Amino acid sequence: QVHLVESGGGLVQAGGSLRLSCAASGSTFSIHTMGWFRQAPGKQREVVATISSGRSTNYADSVKGRCTISRDAAWNAVYLQINNLKPEDTGLYYCNALTYGSVEPFWGQGTQVTVSS
Repeated sequence: QVHLVESGGGLVQAGGSLRLSCAASGSTFSIHTMGWFRQAPGKQREVVATISSGRSTNYADSVKGRCTISRDAAWNAVYLQINNLKPEDTGLYYCNALTYGSVEPFWGQGTQVTVSS
């Protein structure tokens, strides 16, 4: 089992920046990929960025060039730096972890990001 807790969300003006954090605990040694997802009101949850054991990263086209995902060496934390925030970045941001021992991913409870125009 992996327990995830997100933090760092808030209300920010367009053009601003936020750094989201996700603290992981439990069987973090089994994690091979972590990611950030977001869900806007009335929309499906979508991937924002992912990072793997080898630190390779992938980003949604909508955030490329504005976003950086990073993690610590032991999978105890993963971060998402978002710059030049836009109103369309508004949503509930979730942290996600994939492990070698589980078919289903683990999810945090989410942190709200609201970008005002």
